[in-house]
Parts: sequence; structure tokens; C-alpha cells
Amino acid sequence: MSSLRPWFALKSVPGVGNLLFRRLVEQFGSPEAVLCADSPALQAVQGVTARLAATIPRHRVPDAVDRELEAVRQKGYTIVTQTDPCFPPLLHQIPDPPPYLYVYGSLPATGLNIAVVGSRNATGYGIATTRQLCMDLVRQQVNIVSGMARGVDTAAHSGAIAAGGCTVSVLGAGLDQIYPRENTRLFHQIAENGAVITEFSLDTGPNAHHFPARNRIISGMCHGTVVVEATGRSGSLITARLAAEQNREVFAVPGNIHSFKSVGTHTLIKAGAKLVVHAGDVLDEFQYVQPHQKPAPKPSKPETPTLTDDEAMVIDSLEADAVHIDDLARRLTLSSGRLSGLLLQLELKGLVVQSPGKRFCLTPGIDRQQLKQHNAK
Repeated sequence: MSSLRPWFALKSVPGVGNLLFRRLVEQFGSPEAVLCADSPALQAVQGVTARLAATIPRHRVPDAVDRELEAVRQKGYTIVTQTDPCFPPLLHQIPDPPPYLYVYGSLPATGLNIAVVGSRNATGYGIATTRQLCMDLVRQQVNIVSGMARGVDTAAHSGAIAAGGCTVSVLGAGLDQIYPRENTRLFHQIAENGAVITEFSLDTGPNAHHFPARNRIISGMCHGTVVVEATGRSGSLITARLAAEQNREVFAVPGNIHSFKSVGTHTLIKAGAKLVVHAGDVLDEFQYVQPHQKPAPKPSKPETPTLTDDEAMVIDSLEADAVHIDDLARRLTLSSGRLSGLLLQLELKGLVVQSPGKRFCLTPGIDRQQLKQHNAK
């Protein structure tokens, strides 16, 4: 940890942001050399004022730096600096990469990184589509990157893990401030199957202004960004804009033309984002990264499950649009307890998707007629 102290020391100097930090290290070779440089040499760097040039050599490292490094060591996290081979290589190409990242788990050393982002209040369609897309992508050795938020982000990480792939979460808070709290279990699962990373100190909370900064890392470390569901004012559109500014590919999954949650994705498609129906639409753009990989085929349909009479009755009452469990219970004249059990079994069979707020719909792509014919045999 002693080798990391100069990195934290330079970052703690008031007035040294990410862009200036990079310029200083590029000029002098290392944070240690920057801290030892004299004022005239420092002032020769673009952006360094006379006042800052006088401050850097006299800067006293806060005690909090040593406490932070000790806490990182005790908790088993690691710090990856810009000069570390494990630092995401594409991040070097953005104007203001973080000087270092806190890492819980292990960053993927190679492979195609694809960001998958979208609405926190995703529909059942958005969740199921995200999960399937990410499962198909990781089966083609793609690393899935997202932000561990509710909705699409959670589905992206969960789909990657379910298919045995690698996933990376970029947080808008410190590693000791898991957000949202309901994703605590997912937080540890991601670390076991990839990494949770952040540029923020351990105890930093999930403040609103941290998330645009977080988004530049999500897009910056990836070859492309896929937006699944987004309203016209969604934060996911910020990630897509940053990806375009960073000269990365932008993709969007089409949605219901009548839903406000599809306005953002349809706007991206109109602006030139590539429309995505399946994983092959993404992989087709990256043969230069993974020339040995064949484009993923369209997702194969799973084996048709057998249903009980009660399960078939529930399936007949569900549509592509989500319905609240209370409305469904009244429609079927079933108790909430009985209906909850049936819906759980149907979820396990891959036929039903639950959205936030106890709302349920058929899994996208389910052929109700084929299901009936199979169960009539």
C-alpha cells in the first residue's frame, strides 16, 4: 500500500482534478515525481496556476489517506492505478480517466466489454430482454458492464452471472456504501464473477452528481453501449451520449411504441444507434476485436414446459403488458397466496417475468399457442 500513497496524496491536493492529474503524471512520469517537483517546473504544465504550483510541493498528506489505505487492505479490496496492467485499457483513451479505481473482485484481463444500461423502473419486457441478451453475449465471451442500479442494470448483471460469464459493476458510491441496499447479495455475486469498481472513497454515499461521473467510466471502459429501456430524460441517455463522444458504438433495443419508457431508445435509433434484436446485432460490429468469434445466433427457445391446469389458467390471463397481482387475483378469483405460488412456479419455468411493484407479464417471445398444444398432448 505504500506505493499507492503518492497517488492518493496527489489526488488530495485541492485543485488537482482527474484531467490535471493526468497531465502532471504524463509530464513528470509518476505522482512521486510530481510531488517532488519545484514550482517553476509545475507551472509549465497546462492548467497549473502559480498558486497551485506553490501548493503542491508544500502539500501535507491528510491522515485520512493512510486510514483509507489501511481500510482497503483490511477489507480485501485492491487499488488499480493508471499504470497498473489491470487498469481498463480503454479508459486511457478518455480525457479524464480516474487516477485509480477501487476494485472488489478481479477485472477481466481481456475480451470485449459491452455496457448494458437502462431504466431503473423497467417493464417485464425490459428485464427479460436484458437478461436474455446478456446471457447470449457472455456465451460469446463478452464481458457485461453496468451500474448495479435497479431494473435493467440488475437484470444485466444477473443474466451474465446466470450464464457463467464475467460482469463488472461501476458504482456511483464507495464500496462500503452499497446502493441500492437490496442488491447487497448481487454486489458480492458480481465480485465472485468479475468486479465491482468505483473511483469514490470507501464511505462516499450515492450522491446524485456522482452518477454522471460514474457513467463516463461505464461507457469509457467499453467498446459499445446498449440501452434497453429509457425515458426521454433517462440517465442512460447520458451514458449513450458519453459513449458517442468517446467514439464508441451505441446500440438500442426497440420497445413498445406507445410506452414512454421507450421514448429514449427510439430517439437513439432515430439518431443513428444500431437497433438490437439479439446478441448477433452487437457482435457484428466487433469482429475486429474478436475476429475468432462468430456472431451469436438468435436465442434458441427453451424446451416447452409442462403446466398444471391452474398454471395454464394463469398463463391464459397474462399478456405482454404487466398486470398487478391484485388485479390478476380478482380476475381469476384466486387468493393472493395461491396466486403468488403459481406465479413463482411460472417464473421458475421461464414463462413469467415480475416487474417492480408486484406486476407480472408473459416472458417476451413466449408462444402461447405452442404452449397450449404441448400441454394438450
